[in-house]
Amino acid sequence: MKIDIILSGVGGQGILSIATIIGEAVLSEGLQMKQSEVHGMSQRGGDVQSNLRISDKAIYSDLIPQGQCDLILSLEPMEALRYLPYLKKDGWLVTSSVPFVNIPSYPEAEALQAALDAVPNKVVLDVEAIAKDCGSARSANMVLLGAATPFLHLSYESIEEGIRAIFARKGQDIVDKNIAALRAGKAVAEQR
Repeated sequence: MKIDIILSGVGGQGILSIATIIGEAVLSEGLQMKQSEVHGMSQRGGDVQSNLRISDKAIYSDLIPQGQCDLILSLEPMEALRYLPYLKKDGWLVTSSVPFVNIPSYPEAEALQAALDAVPNKVVLDVEAIAKDCGSARSANMVLLGAATPFLHLSYESIEEGIRAIFARKGQDIVDKNIAALRAGKAVAEQR
């Protein structure tokens, strides 16, 4: 088993929390993982990106070569498009549909949508609206993670346990809201 994942978004959206939860799941399943992160001006809404390489065998590099990524998870659609050259021809894109317009030259909505439409294997969803419906707008990243669970090659239960482990110190209410968001995202992906 081997899967290469790129996580992308904007500082403060929770990309690194997703990486941590996936990491917990990987360890619980006895797999190996290498991770590389870029935190460009993340406190100011800058780009945040992480490479995750998961395997049942030794992994020698933490960086994913272009054209070799199995899955891109993105909390921001333009950031998803930035990493498309890394996606395999049969790879999957799971992204939020809602732009975080933080630069003056942000692409027009029609151009952004056309580029997303050109990706053959994708799940595009409004993670923020789904998270609000689950009772916590701050759980948008868990909605995205839930939508990616069918493509992760990890058990859903180990992802849920990762959430319990990471958020336990914040209280059961936070754990429950994050798991509800995870389940809601998973339900959206399974309907496609």
